[in-house]
Amino acid sequence: MALDIETFSNTTGGTAFFKAIGHPAAAAPAASLIAHLAAAGPVALYDPNGFAASFAEIHPLDDIDLAGVFVQKIEDVGTPVLGKAAQPVTELAASGAKLVFLVAFDAERPASHIAHLMPEGAELITLDAMRLPDSLLTNPARYLDPINFATNFAFFRDGGGLHTRLSTANYWARYGADQVTLHAWLFDGAGAVIARWDEPAPRNTGSIAIDSAAVRARFGLPDFAGQLFLHAVGARGHDVVKYALDLYGDGDDVLSCTHDANAWPADRYAGLPAPRAGERVVLWVQNSHPCPIPAKGVGLNRMGDEEVVWVDEAVPAFGSFALDVGAQMPGLRWPDQIEVQAGKYFVRPRYEITGETGRSRIAHVNVERTDLKPDPRIPELSNLVGKGYVLPAPVLPLDTMRSALLPTPMSTAQTTLPLALRIYDAGGREMHTERLGCLKRSDSAWVALDETLNANGGLPSGYGHVELLYDFADGGEADGWLHAIFRYEDRATGHAAETSFGAHIFNTVLTYKNEPQSYTGGPPGLSTRLFLRLGDAPLDTQCHLIYTSATSWLAHSSTDLILHDGDGAEVARRHVEIPCNGSLLWRYGEMFDAGDRKRAGKGAYVIVRDTSCRLFGYHGLVNGAGAFSFDHMFGF
Repeated sequence: MALDIETFSNTTGGTAFFKAIGHPAAAAPAASLIAHLAAAGPVALYDPNGFAASFAEIHPLDDIDLAGVFVQKIEDVGTPVLGKAAQPVTELAASGAKLVFLVAFDAERPASHIAHLMPEGAELITLDAMRLPDSLLTNPARYLDPINFATNFAFFRDGGGLHTRLSTANYWARYGADQVTLHAWLFDGAGAVIARWDEPAPRNTGSIAIDSAAVRARFGLPDFAGQLFLHAVGARGHDVVKYALDLYGDGDDVLSCTHDANAWPADRYAGLPAPRAGERVVLWVQNSHPCPIPAKGVGLNRMGDEEVVWVDEAVPAFGSFALDVGAQMPGLRWPDQIEVQAGKYFVRPRYEITGETGRSRIAHVNVERTDLKPDPRIPELSNLVGKGYVLPAPVLPLDTMRSALLPTPMSTAQTTLPLALRIYDAGGREMHTERLGCLKRSDSAWVALDETLNANGGLPSGYGHVELLYDFADGGEADGWLHAIFRYEDRATGHAAETSFGAHIFNTVLTYKNEPQSYTGGPPGLSTRLFLRLGDAPLDTQCHLIYTSATSWLAHSSTDLILHDGDGAEVARRHVEIPCNGSLLWRYGEMFDAGDRKRAGKGAYVIVRDTSCRLFGYHGLVNGAGAFSFDHMFGF
């Protein structure tokens, strides 16, 4: 029951066609187009680009009287398309159709190619009938240019004392964009548009913030728990809307954060934790398409067990459904972990955990790759690039925080996970190494890092970081797509946060399969540009920067922390040096003095910039009541 659509290729990147036919602004024109086809009588469908099947997945053609399906490529002749054997387009005239449906955008040229083949008196209609207006296009001359669909979804909620705040910057200005506008559609839980507006971005690299409480007041809305769809027009350089998302409450015990949704729906997601006793885990299933998710269209299974429990609930177009994971799979308990059978119905979803005390936290699952296979060269990488793939994460101060990790299989090819971990103090000294062995796909190897360290002498610096690595001493295979959940808990309040990410190769001039990654240009990526949104007082902001290296690199980083005001102007900068294999945990209120913070004002942000090495960063907000948020940073 999964949607048979192409959303993303790891070779060519995101696909624009599914975004074009599934855009909220295209939903009404698409419905009119389908109604016109249904009333037309026999319809000949001409599919020169192979788009017809994907179109019918989002906009079913069941009520259309198809006189035949016609193709341009000779190699496609005879293949089944919408239940009919494809015919060569040269036979179109004999179809007897009253209407020819040309499944293409920018259809003037392909339409001219078949003008002499049209059945006598037949009408021609194309996908241009559901084209977005030019005001929503960055490049009107090429409709399926990915930059025309620089879009993303965000979990968005306001009600019951709970709020959300989306923060980003006009990073497109760095690539020459002149005027960028974010067009916003807000959907409630039933998938209805309850607000629509334009959010002009500053002409330079100024900050952008959208707060649910402000939106609710502006439009006079009732409580809502749905999703925000953003479409950037005028963008350059990036066809994805990146953001940090904070969740906060009227009370000071509600504070959590996550980030952008990864704009391409996937077949599977993984890294969904089962609840502890007394916890409630909700997976927010938020439909990314203008067609409903049918009952049993989404399912859950324990990692390593392919027996799927299908969800009976249908979800309307662009609707949201809070799926209680414990009720769906009552036999599972943390550290069990769960796969999500998503069927390409939604972008990377969030999950929300509420503990016995009522404190909650939100995080996201990750895309589980279905296109990978074990790579026999990875065990040999250590001969050339030392550690090879590294997944770094903070170990927060041992005296106040608990830190833990759980490796999470994130590819259908991962039947084994041969792993070890290394823990470093802030000064880059290796303090502890532990082999986890060759784990099976069904294993859940929960590691309490603070307990491990306290049993082995602690950390002289009080905090540091952990690196999850491949270790083939006991055999096993690897594909490079190594992931884990990292969970943090305040010892005094019990407030918790978690984040998850995947491994990369860091700080080596040698490259392997697009690693070390670069945000701009080809590998190797040997520089850093990270975005740190800042909380408004009385909240403070924390940042943990990790300088890991596959092999020996520079002894110290050369890192600038550049404070910008809301208009993007530089206010101040601080220079820091992080030892190789070390880390730096700092707070905005301590790094920049009161004068700098006052000049920066509201909407301020920090860019972490280093031209000498690649750093990995984590960020979050803190308040004076022991609540905090924590997630990994993004760059551009």
